[in-house]
Amino acid sequence: MLHFSRLKTALILLVTAFGILFAVPNLLPASVLQHLPSWLANSRVTLGLDLQGGSHILLEVDSAAVRKERAEQVRDDVRRVLRDAKIGYTGLAIRDTTIQLRLRDPNDTQNALTELRKLATPVVNAFLGGNTGENDITVSSGADGQITVSLTEAGINARVRSAVDQSIEIIRRRIDQLGTVEPTIQRQGADRILVQVPGLQDPQRLKALLGQTAKLSFRMVDQSMSPQQAMEGRPPPESEVLQSAEGAPYLVEKQVRVSGEDLTDAQPGFDQNSRQPIVTFRFNNNGAKRFAATTQEAVGRPFAIVLDNQVISAPVIREPILGGSGQISGNFTVQQANDLAILLRAGALPAPLKVVEERTVGPSLGQDSIQAGKTAAYVAAALVTVFMLAVYGLFGAFALVALAIHITLMFALQSLLGATLTLPGIAGVVLTIGMAVDSNVVIFERIRDEAREGRSAIAAIDKGFSFALGTILDANLTSLATAVILFLLGGSGPVRGFAVTYILGLLTTVFTAYTLTRLMIALWVKWRRPAKLPI
Repeated sequence: MLHFSRLKTALILLVTAFGILFAVPNLLPASVLQHLPSWLANSRVTLGLDLQGGSHILLEVDSAAVRKERAEQVRDDVRRVLRDAKIGYTGLAIRDTTIQLRLRDPNDTQNALTELRKLATPVVNAFLGGNTGENDITVSSGADGQITVSLTEAGINARVRSAVDQSIEIIRRRIDQLGTVEPTIQRQGADRILVQVPGLQDPQRLKALLGQTAKLSFRMVDQSMSPQQAMEGRPPPESEVLQSAEGAPYLVEKQVRVSGEDLTDAQPGFDQNSRQPIVTFRFNNNGAKRFAATTQEAVGRPFAIVLDNQVISAPVIREPILGGSGQISGNFTVQQANDLAILLRAGALPAPLKVVEERTVGPSLGQDSIQAGKTAAYVAAALVTVFMLAVYGLFGAFALVALAIHITLMFALQSLLGATLTLPGIAGVVLTIGMAVDSNVVIFERIRDEAREGRSAIAAIDKGFSFALGTILDANLTSLATAVILFLLGGSGPVRGFAVTYILGLLTTVFTAYTLTRLMIALWVKWRRPAKLPI
């Protein structure tokens, strides 16, 4: 047990050296980090919201909007299906979560029911993955050709869950493009999303960025009457009055000529003539063809660019735009142009999000938390140092060196993995200090027991490490299993932060408390050839 080959010794020292190398940047000031290679300078532990401050927002998916949009989709599908089946109808209308109509010929009822029931899709179980046995819509008939298509509660709930899942990915893309690090974005309950962005001290900008649905559409301006006439009277059935950010009204066709879903890129820039901030965009092949066809047909007409039912601009088409790209201008500031480009690149949210709770954690509070964590770590380290030196002497000093390497490796691994250190994570560091020392205590007490039975110093050390290994592995494996379950099922960021730190601490404990300590003692035995133990 005390023999180490040159290769094994070199590997242990190499792991220790790499740990020190990647942990050191956490102790260096920013002025020094600028002169280091980027791969090393960037290997720093990311501090969580509770340590460096930042923004905390709890969002809720607007389930009423999901119901309304789904009802409108079903209404359009009903219209399409009956038209394709050449079945006449009247009075197609939405009543909350039902779509009602009356067939012109009641004899078409059975045929209509057969065609409309094809629109129903099974609802998938969110947890088990199989079908629940329910459909997302039901179709029924009444007297005199009355047809009712109803949205089921199970189908609506599935839509809300899907909207939450899509929103989480879109929110992540939007925040990632802000340049922040390690945001926490996770589901809470059935229809809520928790967003925590460490280091971002502008919750209003974050709220504006996340609160916008960002549904972009390109539509023609209706010139059959003025917007004022449409507001005073009745607008054409295929048009609606929308306003710009400045409050100017526009009469815009409801038909979407090109959708924002066809965008492949959007970037902020500056107009070459006016030097005003703009947003340039590029379409995919489908969007480019539709955009080209629209601009060819409508030369000389104003073309409205609409974002979330608000007209950003309505330029007049001077000539066909065939390249599949264009620009949006609208008296933007540089930040507004940048944020709009982020929204368009990340994509539109499937449903509006409402801010339920928001708060900002100041950097001063984070510094207080760091200081409190440091104080706890210093006190724990001091007590452990006094105990180990007083009880185990030289072997205790070896254990303290291993403990220092243990802490170093923990921070090195967190830096390499990009894990976020939270206040509970600091508690995990303090806890693993005790775990690491406990492993050494088990080994040293076992060595003492072997020495009391009359074994020589070298034999006692060898047997002590040999017999203690099983106990150390059993204790750490059971703790590791608990920590993994805590990470997978813990839910909240602080709980998972504690679990990550604890898992890393358990892994480095086995290496430092057993392997590294054994190497140091083996080298000492080889050098001194002791006749008696120093403990």
